[in-house]
Amino acid sequence: MTDTNQQNTIELLQAELNHPAWDEPIVCRVEVDLPTWLSQLAGGRDWEVYSEEEEENCISFAMRQGSTRDTKHVPKLAEVTLYHNGYAIVDVDGKSLFDGSLTSGVNECAHLSYYHADSGEKITLN
Repeated sequence: MTDTNQQNTIELLQAELNHPAWDEPIVCRVEVDLPTWLSQLAGGRDWEVYSEEEEENCISFAMRQGSTRDTKHVPKLAEVTLYHNGYAIVDVDGKSLFDGSLTSGVNECAHLSYYHADSGEKITLN
């Protein structure tokens, strides 16, 4: 029985050496809570996405604050561009409020997730 366990251990080690787990392609995904993030950057609440446009290297979101039904209040307008490499640009009413990396770990509204590229299975990091 010991020989079988040793053989299994040797086979597992050889498999790891020949095909290490960190050699597999992975996909990194940044998920952002846009309304909360804009509330932090620009103040106020009630931010909503009213259109989005996807390009090859980024996704842009047009957002507004407040209700469009209230004719007395002119809503703030924002454009949020999220690049696939983790970079982001945020403009509110034509003024730049953010231009930098979301993946630096300082943004509480952005979370990184990792997935196996082949299976789509989520990777949990310790």
